Amino acid sequence: MPIDSSKVESPGWWLARLGKKLLDERRDSVDSDGETTPGLDTLQRYVEGKAPLPTLPGLDPKEVAEWMRDARTNWTRLVVDSPAERLRVTGFRSGGDSARQSVADEEANRIWRENAMVADSRLVHYGALTQRRAFVLVERNDEGRPVMTHETPRQVAVERAQGSRRELAAGLKMWRDDWTGNTRATLWTPERIYEFVTKSENPVFAARAATIRGWDAFTVPRDRDGQRRNELAEVPLVPFVNRRQISPEGFAEHEDILSVQNRINMKLIMLVGAAKYGAFRQRYAAGLEIDQDPITGKAIEPFKLDIQKLWTTADVDVKFGEFSATDLAPYVRSVESAVQDLAAISKTPPHYIIGAVVNVSGDALKAAETGLVAKVLDQCDDFGESWQRSMRLAFKASGDEERAKDYTLETVWRDPESRTVSELADAAVKKQAAGVPWRQRMEDLGYTPAQIDRMEVDRAQDAMNAAPAQDPQRPDELQARREERDPRPVIRRSTDDSDAA
Repeated sequence: MPIDSSKVESPGWWLARLGKKLLDERRDSVDSDGETTPGLDTLQRYVEGKAPLPTLPGLDPKEVAEWMRDARTNWTRLVVDSPAERLRVTGFRSGGDSARQSVADEEANRIWRENAMVADSRLVHYGALTQRRAFVLVERNDEGRPVMTHETPRQVAVERAQGSRRELAAGLKMWRDDWTGNTRATLWTPERIYEFVTKSENPVFAARAATIRGWDAFTVPRDRDGQRRNELAEVPLVPFVNRRQISPEGFAEHEDILSVQNRINMKLIMLVGAAKYGAFRQRYAAGLEIDQDPITGKAIEPFKLDIQKLWTTADVDVKFGEFSATDLAPYVRSVESAVQDLAAISKTPPHYIIGAVVNVSGDALKAAETGLVAKVLDQCDDFGESWQRSMRLAFKASGDEERAKDYTLETVWRDPESRTVSELADAAVKKQAAGVPWRQRMEDLGYTPAQIDRMEVDRAQDAMNAAPAQDPQRPDELQARREERDPRPVIRRSTDDSDAA
């Protein structure tokens, strides 16, 4: 039966609003100035190396496509991979008292590993970099433990509360059920959770429609009316927004270099075309009589290009020659210039682009990575806030209300700057001299909280093994033992006042 979507903030109204928002973002859009904003489908195709092929006048598009299979170079993936490979979460740390801190770290890391987030966190980061944003869904399983899953903006859309940048008013996840062939949707509000289903493979949401047709409540034995109470009392979706300083809804890492990638593709096809038709010397014969096929009447090619054959003719007036080859150097320099523009805009280190490092000092390499490291640090701040919120939701799902309100929890990241082992060790020695605690020095060396905990146990065991078997004796006992072994008299300084007088 049709679902009413006329009442604002009703389940049907949220389904229509968020469903339309989700589907619209997949497609390209054109603004009033004629500028095209790429949709999620376009952004994904560029990352996969499936950028639209350029067209050249007078050339068959099928032939151009064949060339580009050999000439296409996917620079956009390199732009995304460069920061993604440096975003690594090593654990969580609480800023409370020491006893509470150790418990919070241990429980947070347990939840982290229970949900395989060591690997799935990379999916979250990569999804945010390539699709503008990603989501983490936090739920409670039947055993009362938190479940954290990675969600994509192709299936999830959220709406923030009016006047708030962080509080969510509603969230929707819509996906195709491969088992039944239906399309399902789950709607979260702070109070209730609603389940919907439709048989349509490609649902459509009309703007400002009073009803939604084709959708029904999805019922299961525990939720016979397709809805249930939201036990977390908030929308359990946490957005990870990339480059929110450019757009509040996120900006893909490669979104501003798509035109540069198109320009590179155009120059590459020109290079391949020049190499195909002009890089080899073309030969000619002037004054040569050409025979014709007696059946078809077409000219018969007198010579076949073969490195082992010699062209000869009895006609002394025939002249042989060859054209000069096309110089490919300008085409190569043109491609390199476009690649340099791509590196400058995306802050990708030049040695990533060139692929070869010759006679370059370590300081020069660090200077070249300064822009990339600064960008990754900004992303660590933004994504770190989202991970902390996800972990607080996980504590809430597990029933730990105290830690669910622990706003001192912070995300521990691996150092995004490239450092050698000797540099790290030298820095640790200097920090020790400056009074930096041992645990902090181990974190700076790149060890995870779990590794540091094991190292603390090993240090305690090593200290016990290195301790003497007997307790050290007092000085007076040692002196008495010496006197027993040495019969010579010992002269001591008197402490009696009368003797001193």
